[in-house]
Amino acid sequence: MKDKNSLRVAIAQVNSTVGDLHGNAVKISRYIEEAKNYGTDIICFPELALCGYPPEDLLLKPKFISDNVNILKNLTKTINGDIVAVVGFADGEFKKAYNAAAIIHNGQIKGVYRKNFLPNYGVFDEQRYFSSGDKSLVFGLSDFIFGVNICEDIWHPEGPTKSQAAAGSKLILNINASPYYATKFKERQAVIAKQAKTNDVFVVYANLVGGQDELIFDGQSMIVDNKGRILARAKAFAEDLLIRDLGIPVSRLKHPKKVIKIANLLSTPKTGLVIPQKPKVLEPVAEVYQALVLGVKDYVVKNGFQKAVIGLSGGIDSSLVGALAVDALGNENVTGVFMPSRYTCSQSQEDATALAKNLGIKFVTISIEPIFRFYLLVLEPHFAGLGRDTAEENLQARIRGNIMMAFSNKFGWLVLATGNKSEMSTGYATLYGDMAGGLAVIKDVPKTLVYKLAVYRNSLHQVIPERVFTKAPTAELKPNQLDQDTLPPYEILDAILKAYVEEDKSLAKIISLGFDKEIVNKTIGMVDKNEYKRRQSPPGIKITPKAFGRDRRMPITNKYCG
Repeated sequence: MKDKNSLRVAIAQVNSTVGDLHGNAVKISRYIEEAKNYGTDIICFPELALCGYPPEDLLLKPKFISDNVNILKNLTKTINGDIVAVVGFADGEFKKAYNAAAIIHNGQIKGVYRKNFLPNYGVFDEQRYFSSGDKSLVFGLSDFIFGVNICEDIWHPEGPTKSQAAAGSKLILNINASPYYATKFKERQAVIAKQAKTNDVFVVYANLVGGQDELIFDGQSMIVDNKGRILARAKAFAEDLLIRDLGIPVSRLKHPKKVIKIANLLSTPKTGLVIPQKPKVLEPVAEVYQALVLGVKDYVVKNGFQKAVIGLSGGIDSSLVGALAVDALGNENVTGVFMPSRYTCSQSQEDATALAKNLGIKFVTISIEPIFRFYLLVLEPHFAGLGRDTAEENLQARIRGNIMMAFSNKFGWLVLATGNKSEMSTGYATLYGDMAGGLAVIKDVPKTLVYKLAVYRNSLHQVIPERVFTKAPTAELKPNQLDQDTLPPYEILDAILKAYVEEDKSLAKIISLGFDKEIVNKTIGMVDKNEYKRRQSPPGIKITPKAFGRDRRMPITNKYCG
């Protein structure tokens, strides 16, 4: 039991679905009712929780904006009692939309805050869709003053947080849709802690959770005191309702002028509350693994699929994707297809079979040899006098891609592609072959990290056969083929790719770091040459600071080299 004059706040860390206005509103209402049972004074939801984030070009549809506003009005009528709800929504009208937060109490919208700072970098395109708000508002709860701002606003030292604190706010409610990449939580924590300490305010940082196309939102919402210390933190990669008593005596604060007055909300006796422990911070590899699991689950389910199919080769990439799929969807919803050719060794079949057995998934074997022979026969007159090369090699990958898509069409299963970031970067993949699929699960995962993730998964329960870790990677498209016949060793390749793709370092700069000039030249050449392939690849789950697609948008037709 707490002092009745101490403020109780809640964060509803919800998984919204973009465009599901009614479903999201129902979820918001349910969380508000739950928070009311604990005598919560203020509950806040993530950025654009009502419409989902990012809504992208839905915002260019006039009816979408008006539907947001109307659904919010209907939701508002249901929010009664002594609780304030802060709900993110799309406000305004066609061609004048705002990323906004509604402050709701007792069936009425008491005020609307509109996001001041609109990010327009990396995965963000907010200046394409939204107009900037120009006000820094504070609100009154009994005799307690609090401020509301949105995501990017709190990253600016001279932004709304500073002016809201100067206006008497002792609490800042910052609602977010902050996309995940590895170690992002530490960056957020540092920014929030500094703002809290500098402005002498408590910060309630509410973050979205869930998968949306390529993006993952990791949650990990937090409540930080005015010394910059984390008082409570929500779960990672899961919905959560985080409730905390701040220990701030409301009666000691005075109203500044020009505050939107909200009725006294402290009349409801507070129920007992067990303060949640801060969840253990995940180790980096475990964090990435959970992000990928969530990404697969939400992409499959939110897009109306129930089951997935994967081409299993007996290699490390498809083994990891198989494990991720099972952890995301359940083994009853995953099928593995093994498609050997004349170049497939017995070890590959043994390892793929063992993996499927360990995962408990349905396993199908379809030899592509008869189809491959027929392809060669049909093309023989046209290829006469020419030696066999990648054309014949890639036929095999494309046959496999066709088989996978046939299973998808016939049974309604989503094909999960298994190519990693090292391969996508260099074009070491077959367009319309192994690149075919609905979701490229590890498209943003470098090969060296693939191995670490597989080791982590086996540490929980061994499912990937040990030999998969030790045998040399190979596409098995010709006799005695190895990845490193074409690519540098992955430890070197991934380091160069990180410097060039993620850090935008120049060729000269990368060479100056100690890498062999010839290898750097070759690697950068492969990256630049294969932009056209990547543009046609399935979306992939972002787990690095710069992923292909939304993060990195290079022209396909491009002669620059530097």
